[in-house]
Amino acid sequence: MIKRIVSPDTLRENRVPPGQYLSEKWPVLHHGNVHHIDTKTWTFKITGLVAKERTLTYEEFTALPMVEVFSDIHCVTTWSRLNNTWEGVSTAIINELVTLNKEARFVMVEGAGGFTTNLPLDDFFQEDALFALKHDGQALTAEHGGPVRLVVPRLYFWKSAKWVTGLRFMAKDAPGFWESGLYHMHGDPWKEERYGQR
Repeated sequence: MIKRIVSPDTLRENRVPPGQYLSEKWPVLHHGNVHHIDTKTWTFKITGLVAKERTLTYEEFTALPMVEVFSDIHCVTTWSRLNNTWEGVSTAIINELVTLNKEARFVMVEGAGGFTTNLPLDDFFQEDALFALKHDGQALTAEHGGPVRLVVPRLYFWKSAKWVTGLRFMAKDAPGFWESGLYHMHGDPWKEERYGQR
């Protein structure tokens, strides 16, 4: 039986962070073109501060244990969508696939087209964070980041990188694509960590 995880933010009395409005729709937002990825050639690479780097095929990745996560979405562009159900591979499974070096404190999530986003390991390994394959019972479309996207419910949704292809573990924090010139390095919606460093 698949493990079901409820994101703690869904238990808040007020589930909408400051500066956000509710949306029943799921807007499609991204930089550049939609990436249509062939699962026959897709790979997931784990590199950086690990004892031994590893690469998984789509078949190997989808054979990993699955979880279901119930969460809300908060986009930095000010819309929030409540009551989302994701199905996929928990980020915690990474600790079973590789051994992290003790110096590792951050991870750079890498996606198709050179997209990256940075996360502290404390956020990346939260129980409700996962590599999603499905949303509300349906396979993720390419427009929404399929075949595999990261979902980190407790941070703004740009941190939930689309079209994920790998991870690079790091000792020091470094900006990803959006963080390099516009968005906050962390992205907590409850603190309105939207732009720059506050």
